Amino acid sequence: MQNELDKIVKNTVEGLDYILWGYEYRPQRESALLRIFIEKEDEGISVDDCAIVSRQIGAVLDVENIIPVAYILEVSSPGMDRVLFTADQYQDYIGESMKIRTRTPIDERRNFKGTLLKTTESIVHLEVDNQEFEIPFESIDRARLVLD
Repeated sequence: MQNELDKIVKNTVEGLDYILWGYEYRPQRESALLRIFIEKEDEGISVDDCAIVSRQIGAVLDVENIIPVAYILEVSSPGMDRVLFTADQYQDYIGESMKIRTRTPIDERRNFKGTLLKTTESIVHLEVDNQEFEIPFESIDRARLVLD
């Protein structure tokens, strides 16, 4: 199902001439949340832009019927405190403050807030209280920029 959802979200957003920043799919037993973040080249995102994408994604999901439970669909701009989804996105924010939550503990902790030092294809290097942590991408549950 994840591959189908990836394809539907990407193709629909890009087909409407928006840039897909990323999306979160959080299934629960009786419901689900699908949160999609969009951008436009050299422009901001308006409420109308979000509504256009939301209507189209909703229509495609209803036809394809790949989410087996009732779901909430949210479409928005990534914002200034944006969530990061891909290794490439991290490169643009080296030196910035961020919060990272991991799926499993690293050095007995799951929550990190610090400065992004560098990234490789598989590791994020974050300085927290003058200590460097190496966080594997596959361990990251959520990463978000922090506004100073």
